[in-house]
Amino acid sequence: MSETAFILIVEDEVQHGEAIAEGLRRAGHACHLVSSADEATDSIAQRRPDVIVTDYKLGDGRNGMDVLRHARAHWPSTEVILVTAHGDERLARDALKEGGAYDYITKPVDLEKLREVVARAARQARTQRENESMRRQLDAIQPFEGIIANSAGMTAVLDRVRRLAASKLTVLIYGESGTGKELIARAIHNRSDRAKKPWVAANCAGFSEGVLESELFGHVKGAFTGAIADRRGLFEEADGGTLFLDEIGDMPLPMQAKLLRTLENGEVVRVGSNRPIHVDVRVVAATNRDLKELVDKKQFRDDLFWRLNQATIALAPLRERRDDIPPLILHFIKQGNELHGKHVESITPDAVRLLTRYNWPGNVRQLANVISNMVVLANGPQLDVDDITDPPIRGATDIVPAGATPLSNLTLSEIEKLAIQAALRQNNGNRERAAKQLGIGARTLYRKLKEFDIQ
Repeated sequence: MSETAFILIVEDEVQHGEAIAEGLRRAGHACHLVSSADEATDSIAQRRPDVIVTDYKLGDGRNGMDVLRHARAHWPSTEVILVTAHGDERLARDALKEGGAYDYITKPVDLEKLREVVARAARQARTQRENESMRRQLDAIQPFEGIIANSAGMTAVLDRVRRLAASKLTVLIYGESGTGKELIARAIHNRSDRAKKPWVAANCAGFSEGVLESELFGHVKGAFTGAIADRRGLFEEADGGTLFLDEIGDMPLPMQAKLLRTLENGEVVRVGSNRPIHVDVRVVAATNRDLKELVDKKQFRDDLFWRLNQATIALAPLRERRDDIPPLILHFIKQGNELHGKHVESITPDAVRLLTRYNWPGNVRQLANVISNMVVLANGPQLDVDDITDPPIRGATDIVPAGATPLSNLTLSEIEKLAIQAALRQNNGNRERAAKQLGIGARTLYRKLKEFDIQ
């Protein structure tokens, strides 16, 4: 995809500079031509250039390295291309190595080659800007018990977690597989007065009825073949703390009756024993199924449903909270670097857009796996579309109406601006309602209006 960029050209030979500017304008770039390092300094202060094309030797006693250093100090994402005479090629190579120049090109300038170099530099500048924006976004997010939440929906969920953690209520968490139900349950435990007591998790779908009963309630020696000693169940292990029961909707009906009895009287009876054992356990349960529907079908006990349903938390699938995807991408890149000893520094906007518009049937767990795989297999410090090896993701369709501009042709900032403009139109210019629809605060919207110059 070609990049349209704002190019600052610094050339003390005006005719030569005008020829470069005209050649780049034909490629679709916006160009501003100045003839000295001082003029370049003034221009840089007024507007951030995507790329600077500067002659190495300038007639005012300064050179392209002065322009490069000034640009780096003010706009770190701006890329600088040096134009040199043949005799200055060594100096230009030193500038690449030590000064951070993007590339150099020798005189007489081949405009076709310059356009190619500028296009690459513009893509790199855009990538750096987008990653800086995502990093600021991630830095602004205060992770809650390791949970990254940028969308309005997840922010509301975490606020609910904070309030429920301080209560004594049994909590039922709804959400598709991979949405982070166990993370939410763990956050409830960690923010409760039981945080220093045991945290125990069990998957109700992972065992047969007999095995699940032994897992939850324990057994005594000789209770069944292979029971060679007494064994504490998970309820006893969690005494004083929290027991997380995942996939509660898959628990067999006979086990549901035994679980209800324990929740009601706080007692467990080991398999093969008649002696009740008192336990103090808070239960947090989770399911990816509609328990009320299961109750209607007589597949889940009505009384247990209401006992578990004292408080609920609903986790939206990742496809319904796409604002969380960019910061999650950076979070998982950082995790992948630390886990696998890699040094991935950035990801291109094209790759971010492709990942953002995919529907993620496996939700956050799938995204984490994809990013981890990309980091492990990366050949350099930057991830790109080619690093996404999953065919369904590579073939993801744009989530825009027919006839609209595809998201793949827009930067993240442009998408954000379009979303704000659409929300304002839909709410007849009412900023408060638009902010609510967008899931952001009114103050954030006012800042964005100023940033994007939206009237």
